[in-house]
Amino acid sequence: MEEPPEDGHIHQWLSQDEFPERMKKYWWQRQRIWDRYDQGVWMTEDAWFEVTPEPIANKIAAHIAESAPKEKTILIDAFAGVGGNAIAFARQGRWDQVFAFEKNPDALKCAKHNAEIYGVDKKIVWAKGDCFSEIYKRFSGQKAKIVLFASPPWGGISYGDDQVFDLSKMEPYNLDSLYSKLSRFSSSLVFYLPRNSDLNQITRYAPKGKKVEAAHYCIRGASKAMCVYFGDFDFGLE
Repeated sequence: MEEPPEDGHIHQWLSQDEFPERMKKYWWQRQRIWDRYDQGVWMTEDAWFEVTPEPIANKIAAHIAESAPKEKTILIDAFAGVGGNAIAFARQGRWDQVFAFEKNPDALKCAKHNAEIYGVDKKIVWAKGDCFSEIYKRFSGQKAKIVLFASPPWGGISYGDDQVFDLSKMEPYNLDSLYSKLSRFSSSLVFYLPRNSDLNQITRYAPKGKKVEAAHYCIRGASKAMCVYFGDFDFGLE
């Protein structure tokens, strides 16, 4: 089992005694977050708040693979974090290419290592840097081929304090900023947002004559987050 770097920013907690006291609830959820956690998954402390739990990541990946237009052959994960979603996309086998962007070098190291554990490290192109500038440099003129998935930072865990979360308060990128920047690169966008997001704000970005699909993703009957689908996704629903 490969040991993490000795800089103290990346961790491989394999016993409860090693785990930070303030984060103990995540220790008990570790194998719901990563099915292969005990095989040596690497995490940063912030990743416990940010990573998509594996069952939800797998379900989202399946929904996108099944519903995206067939001409879409490139999947871009704009905010890859420690790799939860990118790994799920690569395991689908649907995409000619999966690209994962992450500007935090520690999170990116974790993501690459975790992808090795799941056997898909060779199926993902990893890129360090700001997703907006990197996507612009690499994918200008390929809009017709791309599905773009974005699980942006939400600005901490305080979003759960509101009955309805104001998406203009997301930090450091609010909904308007995300949509205006990322819609330049693809007409097929999927945003992973807080479960209590304001749907009225979301519908303002529906293209004229088009629907926006929103789906809640749950574990044990409790919604953990919501995905919003912009574009010609076909879910087979009337």
